[in-house]
Amino acid sequence: MPMFKSYKYRLSPTKAQQSELNQHFGNARWMYNFALGLSSKHYAEHGKGLSRYDIQAMLPSMKNENEWLKKSNSQSLQVVLINLESGFKKFFKKQGGYPTFKKKINKQSFSVPQNTEVDFDKGIVSIPKLKRIKAVLHRKFEGQIKQATVSKTSTGKFYISFLVETSDEIQNKKPISEKQAIGIDVGIKELVICSDGKRFENPKYYRKAEKKLKRMCRWRSRKQKGSNNRNKWNAIVAKKHEQIANQRSDMWNKISSELLKKYDTICIEDLNVDGMMKNRKLSKSIADAGWGMFFTMLKYKAEWQGKNILTIGRFEPSSKQCNICGCTNKNLKLSDRFWTCENGHQLDRDLNAASNVKKFAFVTIKNTEGISGINACGDETLVSPMKQEATSPLGKR
Repeated sequence: MPMFKSYKYRLSPTKAQQSELNQHFGNARWMYNFALGLSSKHYAEHGKGLSRYDIQAMLPSMKNENEWLKKSNSQSLQVVLINLESGFKKFFKKQGGYPTFKKKINKQSFSVPQNTEVDFDKGIVSIPKLKRIKAVLHRKFEGQIKQATVSKTSTGKFYISFLVETSDEIQNKKPISEKQAIGIDVGIKELVICSDGKRFENPKYYRKAEKKLKRMCRWRSRKQKGSNNRNKWNAIVAKKHEQIANQRSDMWNKISSELLKKYDTICIEDLNVDGMMKNRKLSKSIADAGWGMFFTMLKYKAEWQGKNILTIGRFEPSSKQCNICGCTNKNLKLSDRFWTCENGHQLDRDLNAASNVKKFAFVTIKNTEGISGINACGDETLVSPMKQEATSPLGKR
């Protein structure tokens, strides 16, 4: 079975090419907002939304009325409607909020499904309507390009991402054994605590930059809206946020790679991060940690390397239950980092939680032998919640 991988490169367009790319971004943004507004209005008036095929049929007439739409590839505009449809599906499945209108100041992007060319020797990328854009092609890939996505960050940097169907075969899963397995617990003071005693400290990139960011935002607020000075400070603040995001991504890449290099099986807990973010005292620290990014990296890297990810339910035994004798301390508070169980075992709360994650994962495997299955991410699903099905693509039909 072929493997799909994504490759991202920095673009260095000329001023003329930047202007053309901005036109493409604007057209994609306008199409998204137009389709969202039209579908929402149709639902309010008729009690049902429009499908993407209904809006797609309007494209020829829209291009005649708005000549500037012809500067974009038709397929790129169609991908916008597919993305909006995906957003509505997630909303009806209660996996996300209602789609919102896109703004010019945020990250911009458009996708090209076909006819993309890459010249690694000359460092040039060509897409429909735009030819010979210089790019920093720092690594080669082999395979068929299924889709290319051009993006522009809020700091004004241009990137292109390729979804490539490579010739690499998905590796067979390595055997699951307790000797080559580890349980992990994520936290705030320490990012990752492993059942073998290994700990990864939390660098708290946002917290350390918070005071400087507040000062930057205060200086920005004194500038008149719409002025060049205001735009300059918008770019300065965005650049600082981008630096923090890059630091966090680099950190999680290193931690996930280190764990998967050493172990064949990683046991994790199915945390409700969105629910935890509602705690006003911890939400900022949880967001700074970026646990969701870590779990995502673990899953796709495990898939590539043939490693296993075992996930236990979020309500299963963790830090309040002794991993040695099994007795539970129901009075344990969040501030209690060390505690002693009824049988006298002295426990580190986080290390105990990591050990329980591993222990319960293997207990569940033994109890559900022949029942557990492999999900789309390649991890062994031990506890899977019921899912609601969506009832419509762009609205209720």
